[in-house]
Amino acid sequence: MKYLELVNVYEALAGTAKRLEKTKHLSEFLKRTDKGEIQQVMLLLQGLVYPPWDERKLGVADRLVIKAINIASGIDSDKIEHEWKKTGDLGLVAENLMGKKKQVTLFSRELSVKDVFLNLRKLSEAEGQGSVDTKTKLIAELLSSSSPLEARYIIRTVLNDLRIGLGDGTIRDAIVWAFFGLEIGFELDKKGNLVTENRELYNQCVELVQSAYDMTNDFSKIAANGKEGLENIGIEIFEPIKVMLFPKAKGIQDAFETVGRPAAFEYKYDGFRMQIHKQEDKIIIFTRNLENVTAQFPEVVQFVRRNVAGHNFIIDGEAVGFDPKTGKYLPFQSISQRIKRKYDIDRMSKEFPVELNIFDVIMHDGKNLIKTPFQQRRWVLEKIVNPIEKKIILSKQIITDKDEEADKFYQEALKQGFEGIMGKSLDGIYKPGKRVGYGIKIKPTMESLDLVIVQAEWGEGKRSNWLTSYTVACQDDEGELIEIGKVGSGLKELDEEGLSFGQVTEMLKPLKTKEEGKTIFVRPKIIIEVVYEEIQKSTTYTSGFALRFPRILRLRDDKGLDEISTISQVQELYDMQKGKGNA
Repeated sequence: MKYLELVNVYEALAGTAKRLEKTKHLSEFLKRTDKGEIQQVMLLLQGLVYPPWDERKLGVADRLVIKAINIASGIDSDKIEHEWKKTGDLGLVAENLMGKKKQVTLFSRELSVKDVFLNLRKLSEAEGQGSVDTKTKLIAELLSSSSPLEARYIIRTVLNDLRIGLGDGTIRDAIVWAFFGLEIGFELDKKGNLVTENRELYNQCVELVQSAYDMTNDFSKIAANGKEGLENIGIEIFEPIKVMLFPKAKGIQDAFETVGRPAAFEYKYDGFRMQIHKQEDKIIIFTRNLENVTAQFPEVVQFVRRNVAGHNFIIDGEAVGFDPKTGKYLPFQSISQRIKRKYDIDRMSKEFPVELNIFDVIMHDGKNLIKTPFQQRRWVLEKIVNPIEKKIILSKQIITDKDEEADKFYQEALKQGFEGIMGKSLDGIYKPGKRVGYGIKIKPTMESLDLVIVQAEWGEGKRSNWLTSYTVACQDDEGELIEIGKVGSGLKELDEEGLSFGQVTEMLKPLKTKEEGKTIFVRPKIIIEVVYEEIQKSTTYTSGFALRFPRILRLRDDKGLDEISTISQVQELYDMQKGKGNA
């Protein structure tokens, strides 16, 4: 397939804000894509060359891209930088300047999807001395053979910033339309709404694709398997699945109504979610947003190797920080700095130790346990885990059908400094990525929101060198971002006092896409936990809501973009605070 065919699809997707139109463009394209190329195409449609959980990265910075454009176009780097400041988009810069390039390439060729894909993969393979020059040449080689429009998307892919507004929900539905369209029988009416006489079948097909994605986190694998292979897609060691998520209960009685009686109750830890995979001697630790953090937690690897029996398994747990002097458990922020740490890891593990609390098992010795009732999964854990306090333990649990016993357990958890408790259905299966009726969390405080920063404003006076006001967004029920307000309080001025304006500014600056006056627009990547006094209706923001007196509680770099709060959660919290939730 010619790369230009894929680029034309990028353009069609970027040219409409309507989700169903995007779905139609993408599904039609997938139907005519050759099966031998569909994996590469599906990854490139997401701006990727490896699945999201793969630790291999392209490792290309803005300055390296500027050098590659300079080599390919013959245009001075200062001119390139000037254009970049005007547009905030090196993809557009490449498009504009490659159309005016001074050099004529004698051996340029028409690019194929395979050419682009393989060259981009070579970027991640370039390491050590001379790797910068190698990467620069690889990018310049692609640019020299590209049309101006192809150059735009080559650079955006290199920088992981396609800007085509393609969310996971749209990709999922496009696969459904491409695979099952004829069977379902549907069309878009004149207003662009989906019309089908087989809504139940349509929903079943959506659930089938979503389930496959929750177990693989890889749309390219789903597309390559095709319709016939969807039901056979299962769990693979070292390919992380989406962790199961629980909604918040209004109290103990509400928890029982959700999960049934009797139920299991466990402490809710304020820690760092870990999905741990083992195959013989190899162990990999994934975060809830699919990041490989094995190197950052060598002691957890040893705890698991020595104290969990089995040739291969996937277990789910929470690493909780504690004070090495007092043994007292600490909040998440106390160990958050370990997540990105690449140096002094042994020292950090001694200064900020963790205890691994295991609460679920997903696979053990080749047996998929996803559809096994929770109580039986717990029995498996009790057989295979050798607990050692302050190293590796099973989450503390009681099983009861009495409100007073559950409440007593809840109060004990709070006294010990934990966030609350989790209530779990004894018969519940493990449902990756879903907030379902198999479990629920009980916390004493108003539910906070996990929101992503999409804009920021430069401060004034002594704060003029910092970005100090942040426009934040939640996601709608289809995964698209919608703004819900601005937040500027909760951060510190000094780094040593906690999360600071300076630290957040440095995180946001590389993500800038454009700048208007004092406002910069950024790629949605930095997720923060926000508390507030009240949720209000508002016409100012696209969500229809605004937060009264919001405050940043902490950075949530353990979460992915698909895990930020949804508009449905916001609506539920709004109804609860107004007393409408009991109506």
